[in-house]
Amino acid sequence: MRVQQTLQRRRTAVRLPCTRVVTWNVNSIKARNAVVARWLAAERPDLLLLQETKCSDEAFPRRDFEDLGYRIETVGQKSYNGVAILSRAPFTVERRRLPDDSDDNDARYIEAVVELPTEGQRKHQPLRVVSLYLPNGNPAGSESFLHKIDWMMQLIGHAPAPKEN
Repeated sequence: MRVQQTLQRRRTAVRLPCTRVVTWNVNSIKARNAVVARWLAAERPDLLLLQETKCSDEAFPRRDFEDLGYRIETVGQKSYNGVAILSRAPFTVERRRLPDDSDDNDARYIEAVVELPTEGQRKHQPLRVVSLYLPNGNPAGSESFLHKIDWMMQLIGHAPAPKEN
């Protein structure tokens, strides 16, 4: 009986509705705009994290997704790379590149805190999300491979340490 009571107390502390987070390497949002919009309209995920958008921020087809109820932030680059966050809930972008990554002009990283609604409460529960597009790094031992390893080390250095229970 005590186990059930403990579980019940923990369940009622913060009740979050199910949140659907989807990630998609879209390989050119302009080429797949209609496909993505149809899929979003049908599936209605709470968050969509896009990689390889291959367009500048100004060229991103925002209107099609805003009309579906999504808020959008992008880190774009013409013809290459590019990441985006589409969310039905409000969010705040905290980073548009990794810390100490001022030498890299590739559009590979966006980090935000999304304010998810909680059931039956007026409060929101923050959820940190990242959309990233890793450098390729082929072949092993090449300059691009070393760039990929350096980039991944920056990512690991930025990631928070696991919390202990």
